[in-house]
Amino acid sequence: MTTASKTQFKKVEFKKPEWLRKKIVPHAQLEMEALLKDVGGLHTICQEAKCPNISECYSNKNATFMILGNVCTRRCGYCNVLTGMPSEVDLSEIKKVTTSVKHLGLKFVVITSPARDDLKDGGAEQFYDVTRDILEKVPGTQVEILIPDFKAREESLQRVVDSGAVIIGHNIETVPRFYKIRKNASYERSIHVLKRLKEMGGDAVKTKSALMVGLGETEEEMVQVFKDLISVGCKFLSIGQYLAPSGEYTKVIEYVTPEQFARYKQIAMDMGFEFVHSTPYARSSYMAHEYLQDNPL
Repeated sequence: MTTASKTQFKKVEFKKPEWLRKKIVPHAQLEMEALLKDVGGLHTICQEAKCPNISECYSNKNATFMILGNVCTRRCGYCNVLTGMPSEVDLSEIKKVTTSVKHLGLKFVVITSPARDDLKDGGAEQFYDVTRDILEKVPGTQVEILIPDFKAREESLQRVVDSGAVIIGHNIETVPRFYKIRKNASYERSIHVLKRLKEMGGDAVKTKSALMVGLGETEEEMVQVFKDLISVGCKFLSIGQYLAPSGEYTKVIEYVTPEQFARYKQIAMDMGFEFVHSTPYARSSYMAHEYLQDNPL
């Protein structure tokens, strides 16, 4: 296993470097947004979080659907999703998502949601219903779900495990030292959630998590998170550069080099992860279908 350094990353010039200048394909974005509007104006996390991969994914007819509205009950310091009091659960979005999957000809679908602490189950039932509807009406499609922590409610976790999703993701986001930017969350709870998902799902479910870098974390801290994830059976991981949506959010401390991303991938793979996306623009649902290509259930 690669030995972890105890020193902080070497910082690069704060001006955004060349490797973070992504080509935009505006016509693809407009085309996908028009398709989504045609089936009832569904939200995607791609739009709500201002994902830098939006035009690339849309050009490949890939999208991560956002259920349970577009308003979050938490206000994390890095996230662009709206915060406030969400509306009631819209049961019609179950059909809308399935219709979109059919319309777009998707074979691998990612479903996520904002945190819904206003709901007793955190929205687990809606995850279950959306997933089941897709699997029943669009045979041959695989579903990945990316969930909030549901406050670690056992009933909610069991419900999403029972949904039929092949991958269940819950993002650890950052190292414990910076968890103050995750409102109403805790590192220990997130690790526990991933542990219980794997214990409940067994071989039928792969668990997945994601980390942002560029907040000032050290390599030693990152490697400890890798160890914690491996210890609870989480074998899929994405690591990407944090980019502040605007000046109102947590500041970027450093731009991590592509070489360091490659090093992280090698360290993680040496530790036992089965698939790692570790590049500046990697995000939790970026190229999500690739995780199972070499690691089938």
